[in-house]
Amino acid sequence: MGDGSFTVVLDLVLPRQCGGCGAPATRWCPGCAAQLAIGPDEPRLVSPRLDPQVPVFALGRYAGARRAAIVALKEHGRTDLITPLASTLAEALHRLLCWRMVDLPLTLIPAPTRRSAARRRGGDPIGRVAAAATARQPGMTVVPALRMRALTRDSVGLGSGARERNIAGRVLLNRRRLSAAGGDVVIVDDVVTTGATLAESVRVLRAGGVRVIAALVIAAA
Repeated sequence: MGDGSFTVVLDLVLPRQCGGCGAPATRWCPGCAAQLAIGPDEPRLVSPRLDPQVPVFALGRYAGARRAAIVALKEHGRTDLITPLASTLAEALHRLLCWRMVDLPLTLIPAPTRRSAARRRGGDPIGRVAAAATARQPGMTVVPALRMRALTRDSVGLGSGARERNIAGRVLLNRRRLSAAGGDVVIVDDVVTTGATLAESVRVLRAGGVRVIAALVIAAA
């Protein structure tokens, strides 16, 4: 069976569907790609309710194709969406470099996730997006130096105060991995809601002697 025939059979078993709008016969349609594209004034500075003590830049709002792609990657195993999300993240990083908000060498540290969630999702989605975004970028390194303490609740549906209490003291630092970190350090995450996770991540990293200068998120809720 040729490659073309195999693709046809695969599409019959697992029909292709746009990860942004659900359009058939494509994994990622041009309309959704346009929604995900970085505008001339993006990423934009946002102000979470809980101040992480570093500038927080967002690629866009947590809505439309951006929201659908993040949910599809995290909850439905759509690893094919790593590529468009990583492409957008890479463009945003270059924009911050051009604006002199960050400099090379640059270390990206993914925000921590619960181990149970990572196992269910086949790995840490934001870590995989960050790795893909920096794969061919000289001077950029991804260091997964943060993890979430076991039994931490999922923060979905919690208000800002409850999120802060839920996350306080539960972000842990892997000091052995910090040896790979160098230069400016930016925390990356998929979505910022109240800022509780970013604030605790910055606190833990700075307590460990890491110079965090900014956070970059794919979407701001």
